[in-house]
Amino acid sequence: MDMPAGPTISETLAGEVAAIGAGGAGARADHAFARACIDFVTCSLIGAGLPVTQATLRHFAATDPGRQATLIGRAERLSPASAAFVNATAAHGLDLDDGHTRAGGHPGAAVFPATFAMAEHLGADAADVIAAVVAGYQTMVRVATMMHPHSARTGWHNTAVAGTFGATAAVATLQRLDAARIAHAFGLAGSFAGGLLEFLAEGPDSKRIHPGMAARDGITCAGLAAEGLTGPSRVFEGRHGVFNAFIGGASDRSGLETPGLEIGNVYFKLYPCCRHYHAAIDGLIDLRAEHGLEPAAIRRVHLGLYGVAVRGHDHREADTMLGAQMSAPIAAGLALLDGAVAVGGFSPESLGRDALRELVARVDVAVDESCERAYPRQRSGAVQIELADGRRLERRVLDPRGEGAHPLSDADLEGKFRANCVPVLGADASAEVLGLIWNFRRERDAFGRLLRHLAAAERHGAGRKMEGRA
Repeated sequence: MDMPAGPTISETLAGEVAAIGAGGAGARADHAFARACIDFVTCSLIGAGLPVTQATLRHFAATDPGRQATLIGRAERLSPASAAFVNATAAHGLDLDDGHTRAGGHPGAAVFPATFAMAEHLGADAADVIAAVVAGYQTMVRVATMMHPHSARTGWHNTAVAGTFGATAAVATLQRLDAARIAHAFGLAGSFAGGLLEFLAEGPDSKRIHPGMAARDGITCAGLAAEGLTGPSRVFEGRHGVFNAFIGGASDRSGLETPGLEIGNVYFKLYPCCRHYHAAIDGLIDLRAEHGLEPAAIRRVHLGLYGVAVRGHDHREADTMLGAQMSAPIAAGLALLDGAVAVGGFSPESLGRDALRELVARVDVAVDESCERAYPRQRSGAVQIELADGRRLERRVLDPRGEGAHPLSDADLEGKFRANCVPVLGADASAEVLGLIWNFRRERDAFGRLLRHLAAAERHGAGRKMEGRA
């Protein structure tokens, strides 16, 4: 069979991953790694006690005899693949984990758990962990950016699809595979990748486990390639490859050429709900504060978003926490009623409030052409509030807090960590964890000490039901 000349996409990605593993990231990536790691630890610790996380733990504890890897927030241990699945589910359990706008997915929840579990199993050091995480983010974002937003329009969740390739890259880096073996690992990952957006219709638990699937399967794909198994070289662009099978061939391969390290381009969340309407939430909270708005004074609320943000997110009623987190009208109602959107707002008690239900019923969601043109470069939003006295308040937000023109500072990320993790770890241990992460490459046995803190967190309550604070 005649093959096109030049490297395939998987070979190009594999070369980049191999270069990062050989020192291509270096100390310049340390700060971005630390920021992402702090956010991952925050989200996974507060997600450890969620029912969906506990269910995955019970399943794997009953079926998996392995005990090589740490479970975050638990004293128990599992095999690397199973621990990665459980920890990734915890990290994504409250929809508070990091993401990437152009990629339309959540890299941290897939890459960190696979890296931590296998790094512990292999005895890797801090420098190895940093390189693996950087390579994983780079690959996941590259793949997802080539597919998005076509993947979202055809029903695929990039966190699971591209996350499988990202986790594969991270583990392959830890195993020091050469570029040829990494390319084969990607070829194998194409047969594992999957994850449907159908959860938008009902709000079931399937979304929560998508990064768990990716983390677990990345460990498998890299491990099988290390043992000599082969995968198709044109797994992305081939006739039956990912692009044709998943998105009808509508890929944007410019995502393969973006300069720099993508781990430095992720966003960090302040609100535990779908990122698509965080810009609108920001606008509503600001208008509420500026004008001292009371619910009784609000006649109608109009949210202008882009198409991907409207489809599957315009419902006003939800039977599950996830269903509520995926609803732009409910998030808008919380923002206007409470002046904040926090985990507690999505509890049954909060969602059952008459004042919230009445406010949500006044919220409309539609496609705003300016927002549509800007997406996926920006997740913008436009809001308009009609008041009972006839006034109209408007606000357009181009970049939500946490990215673009409004990044979270290091102090903001530490604040998010402390608000959520001091009740779990205690003040002294929380301070030590932050010090270890900020100085990860320089601290003696930083990775081992961090894992010991995360496992010991159960004594303070991480394994029990948690009340997250965004």
